[in-house]
Amino acid sequence: MRSLLVISGIAIVGFAIISSCGSSVEGKTTAAATVAPTEQYITADTTLIPHDAFGEAVRYGRELMMNTALYIGPDGSAGKFLGNKMNCTNCHQDAGTKAFSFNLMSSHDNYPQYRGREGKVLTLAERINNCVMRPHNGKPLPLDSKEMVAFLSYLKWISTFAPKDKPFKGAKNLHVTFPDVAANPQHGQLLYQENCSRCHGPNGEGQWNADKSTYVYPPLWGSTAYQPGSSMHRVIKQAEWLKNNMPFDKALPGKPFLTDQEALDIAAFVNNDQIHPRPNPKSFDYPHVAEKAIDYDHGPFADTFSVAQHKYGPFLPIISYWKEKGMKAVY
Repeated sequence: MRSLLVISGIAIVGFAIISSCGSSVEGKTTAAATVAPTEQYITADTTLIPHDAFGEAVRYGRELMMNTALYIGPDGSAGKFLGNKMNCTNCHQDAGTKAFSFNLMSSHDNYPQYRGREGKVLTLAERINNCVMRPHNGKPLPLDSKEMVAFLSYLKWISTFAPKDKPFKGAKNLHVTFPDVAANPQHGQLLYQENCSRCHGPNGEGQWNADKSTYVYPPLWGSTAYQPGSSMHRVIKQAEWLKNNMPFDKALPGKPFLTDQEALDIAAFVNNDQIHPRPNPKSFDYPHVAEKAIDYDHGPFADTFSVAQHKYGPFLPIISYWKEKGMKAVY
């Protein structure tokens, strides 16, 4: 399993090796059938970055996405803004251009936008700072800083490769079909040890690079991991990401290795706050309770379901309740 909160490697977070097997016909092993070519997804050709002042900002923005901790981490060369040493590409893999991996290629076109978590319209710069403050447990970048301008320049540049005013495959995470039962963190623990611990560690501590300036594989819980309030702390949201991206050497874009139930169970284990400590958030967001994501596990809620059910499910009864009340369930 590779980088999470997500993030970055989050970042902290790279990010496929696949084997083929023969098939058996009447007891004889035959060569595998010709494999169809991997589906092509929209990406950004970095050789096309212009060689001018704007291009310099784009290149720096991509560097910030890939090596966030180096520049603005706790020991950052350009400022100390992050509270941990994860990188943006841990969650937004391939610097935000990988399909189904919190893809950012249309983000510049989609902002400003209303966000229920904050209960207001956010600019793209404010949204970037939300990531700096939540998954990175840091403090906001000045809006006119070289680093913020570089982030925005990079996001503008990659947006030129995305179709305008219409969705494209890989822009959103893969959908997870909800089972009739709750996500099972105990089963998720077994799956974690089988699929994830080899990279993220048996205790979710991640793996440092050689000089400990950042992580090869980011931590998934603990004081240096993402905080509650991050998208990765929501079981549905993390399961959608896991489904497409993990284990990193077994999943391919659009071709998951984990089942939906397995992805939900692993997310439930990783985000089990009763056994896994995290940095303390400064707020739990969602000032308007009817706009709260159904897998956000801090009340109050606009329904009658428990904290545990909002955390782990089953989610179908919550969705049905909201639909019956004429409300839209967000997840």
